[in-house]
Amino acid sequence: MNKKAGKRGRIASKVILHVLLVISAFIMIFPFIWTILSSLKDMSQIFVIPPKWIPDPFVWSNFPNSLQAMPFDLAYLNSFYITAIIVAFTLLTASMAAYAFAKINFKGANVLFILFLATMMIPKQVTMIPLYLVMDNLGWLDTHLTLIVPGALFNAFAVFLLRQFVMGIPKELEEAAIMDGAGFVRIYWNIILPLIRPALAAIGIFTFMQSWNNFIDPLIYLNTPENFTVPLLLNSFKGLYTADWSLMMAGTVISVIPVLVVYIVAQRHIIEGISITGMKG
Repeated sequence: MNKKAGKRGRIASKVILHVLLVISAFIMIFPFIWTILSSLKDMSQIFVIPPKWIPDPFVWSNFPNSLQAMPFDLAYLNSFYITAIIVAFTLLTASMAAYAFAKINFKGANVLFILFLATMMIPKQVTMIPLYLVMDNLGWLDTHLTLIVPGALFNAFAVFLLRQFVMGIPKELEEAAIMDGAGFVRIYWNIILPLIRPALAAIGIFTFMQSWNNFIDPLIYLNTPENFTVPLLLNSFKGLYTADWSLMMAGTVISVIPVLVVYIVAQRHIIEGISITGMKG
């Protein structure tokens, strides 16, 4: 009797848990569903009270019209090459720093790493003005260097995540490589990098999504429409007094496609990289 009651209790708890997960998932995905539905509506249907969820009629022309209204092809090109450079250099610099902090014993390593991590607690709003002045003095305002250089050369979260992974690599591998005459560069390139591929994949995907969706930095540094990225270009649909929400929603759906493709294709690497990293060190 007790066994049956216990089994029923476990089944009931699982059902409740799954119901809560489904409700939570719906709450999180609802804004995206609303965006997709709004992208297929006429402007007059978007803010109707009570809400009209299903478009009537489906305005498929919003998508080509949004592409024609703004230079989306140039904005896509800007976002792609900026994001690609940031991802590539982040993986290189973060993995090198992670290897140094995890495996190379040098004076003040722990103190330097703690100070490095402390930068994660500094709000972005605190560094906006100083960084803007630096970019102005360098003559980089209204260029893509203002987005590429800070994003590619400094990522404390990536260094922290990769360091935890590198710390789990057995020392015997390094000792064997040193006995064969390998130096730091060869150990890093031939041993460390191949063994941390799952973590590199996770960091690469996170960095891609962060860079692709970055809005505040282009808003601060870029003024010329030819230099705009996709998120900043979407903001151009908003006028001084009105906004073309139908075209904006259609453009938003188009802009999300690369992120969705990358995440769907590489979600296994995200889960693997994060789970394995959590068990390291």
